[in-house]
Amino acid sequence: MDNLEFKTLTSAEFKDYRQMHKEKKYLLIDVRQASEYEQGHIPGAKLMPLTEVETKLFTLPPDRDLIFYCANGGRSQWAASLAGEAEVCDKSVYHLMGGMQAWEGKTLSGYPKVRIFDKDQTLEKLLATAMNLEKGAWRFYQHAISKFSDDPIRLTLEQVSIAEKAHAMLIYRIWKNFQPNPPPFDQVYQGLEGEILEGGHNFEETCRHLDAVRKHGCASVIDLAMTIEYSAFELYRTMAQRSENPDAQATFLSIAQAEKGHMRTLTRAISQCL
Repeated sequence: MDNLEFKTLTSAEFKDYRQMHKEKKYLLIDVRQASEYEQGHIPGAKLMPLTEVETKLFTLPPDRDLIFYCANGGRSQWAASLAGEAEVCDKSVYHLMGGMQAWEGKTLSGYPKVRIFDKDQTLEKLLATAMNLEKGAWRFYQHAISKFSDDPIRLTLEQVSIAEKAHAMLIYRIWKNFQPNPPPFDQVYQGLEGEILEGGHNFEETCRHLDAVRKHGCASVIDLAMTIEYSAFELYRTMAQRSENPDAQATFLSIAQAEKGHMRTLTRAISQCL
């Protein structure tokens, strides 16, 4: 599905695209690390690790389509968003869904999404659901931390985990205004099940997905985390647009920006995967 900054190509669509377009009409950009690129890459791809993308955006050709890919889609989604938002080219910006794994026909089985919000939800219900999503994200990072207890990226995972709980607290401060006798935050938070993450991903399925991608290395785990964070960014941006409450709108926009910060934090952590 396309969004505001870029379009998405499946592996099959990308193969059709290559047959229909001459190479001089587009630039294929691999945003993985050099070591990943050296192990194998899509023919014709230019290497530009994600850690360099933001500083090199305006070195990209303005008169060609830009197509970003990574290991399984998380990093390239963020790179495409940066390029699209910065309007670095006059053509289209794409990201390759499933990344290199999809290109090689090795895509891991997906994990299902569920519908998060009903269009007629009240703001009170919307806020309660948002808190529950933050609890789900926190639970996911706690699970990831347990899998990387002796790995340098543990500190990054802990940092993002703490931020997810802080987001829930921000939402709680608005939600409690709708309650006659609101219980304290810790009581509310403890009672949340957190069975769904932002983007509609089921907690248990996402944890199984994490366990599966671990065999592909640390960078693939970061790809997954970035997919979750980008879904959260889009979710809160949409919630801000839908809300008519100024406080809620400001909170959702603030959290959306914080999710972008999470993606930058995860980007910096990629260097620890080498």
